[in-house]
Amino acid sequence: MKFATKAIHAGQEPDPTTGAVMTPIYQTSTYWQKSPGDNKGYEYSRGTNPTRQALEDCLAALENAKYGLCFSSGMGATDAVLRLLKPGDEVITGNDLYGGSYRIFTKVYERYGIKFHFLDLSSPENILPYINAHTRMIWIETPTNPTMRIIDIRGMAAITKEHGLLLAVDNTFASPYLQNPIDLGADIVMHSVTKYLGGHSDVVMGALLVNDDQLYKNLWFVYNACGATPGPQDAFLVLRGLKTLHLRMKAHCENGERVARYLKDHPRIDKVYWPGFTDHPNHEIAKNQMRGFGGMVSITLKGADLQETFRIASSFKVFTLAESLGGVESLINHPTTMTHGSIPREEREKVGVTDNLLRLSVGVEDIEDLLADLEQALK
Repeated sequence: MKFATKAIHAGQEPDPTTGAVMTPIYQTSTYWQKSPGDNKGYEYSRGTNPTRQALEDCLAALENAKYGLCFSSGMGATDAVLRLLKPGDEVITGNDLYGGSYRIFTKVYERYGIKFHFLDLSSPENILPYINAHTRMIWIETPTNPTMRIIDIRGMAAITKEHGLLLAVDNTFASPYLQNPIDLGADIVMHSVTKYLGGHSDVVMGALLVNDDQLYKNLWFVYNACGATPGPQDAFLVLRGLKTLHLRMKAHCENGERVARYLKDHPRIDKVYWPGFTDHPNHEIAKNQMRGFGGMVSITLKGADLQETFRIASSFKVFTLAESLGGVESLINHPTTMTHGSIPREEREKVGVTDNLLRLSVGVEDIEDLLADLEQALK
């Protein structure tokens, strides 16, 4: 089954009671049992819910995985993965990382004796000196947030398989339409479903997709025991959003490229981060592991201090100044004071996350309106 067909149909069947084509919202906390344990797989909606199950099955199909688990947020999904670890374990991750991931790693799990190494992951071999008897997991984003660095998933997977480590990939920026990390050797794929998968800025949710039976059982135990599971209304909204994922991602990619190329030659712009440029670091890897370059573009403003950066960020009329990304509407974000504010300045600046950097989530509006908005804001 091809991607567009899976996005519309995978995991979903007409309702057996009414024949409803759309998956019903099973707004219930508990389920009737004919006798103790005779529950047709449903006992209590923290653990299982038919609407959520349909979504999990659809997401698994889109990522070419056997199993899916949905959580009440992307951070809830990340937290479940980290709960696989124990005190003394070590994790290798990137030094260009979503601020929320950095925060949970350093402010929550380091307190419990988990050690994190933040490295330049532009080459998989960079992790080799840090692998030791305590290493348990490699956690990567690709493209990274916000400088769009590309990490070689297949190269990382070769190393993790050799050393018996878990490889977890945050696939939020690419979405399964552009990239399938499990096909490249990843063990766990994480999504902030809030972003492209939901696609309409009306849901907060996370997801994990895996193939391994025992890994799924371990994660399901955390999922059920700790309870960071979403409700059926949110699951329904994401199922609806997924039905146009392929259409939306095509438009995001087309508009993203037009915006990136327009900004590349703009006199007010110092640098444009977009993986589609041939001079973008690891561009060839992006071409090989992605089916397009996405709708995320970051820029640095030439000669702009913080005050000027704020002025420009607040001058847009079509782009909305806001956190998050991946919705149909275009958003602009100032990472150092918004999404990445929890990362120390010196660590941010080492990887280019400076006060004059802005991150654009290019939506699906008419491209001429987006370009005109950029032009007036950058005057």
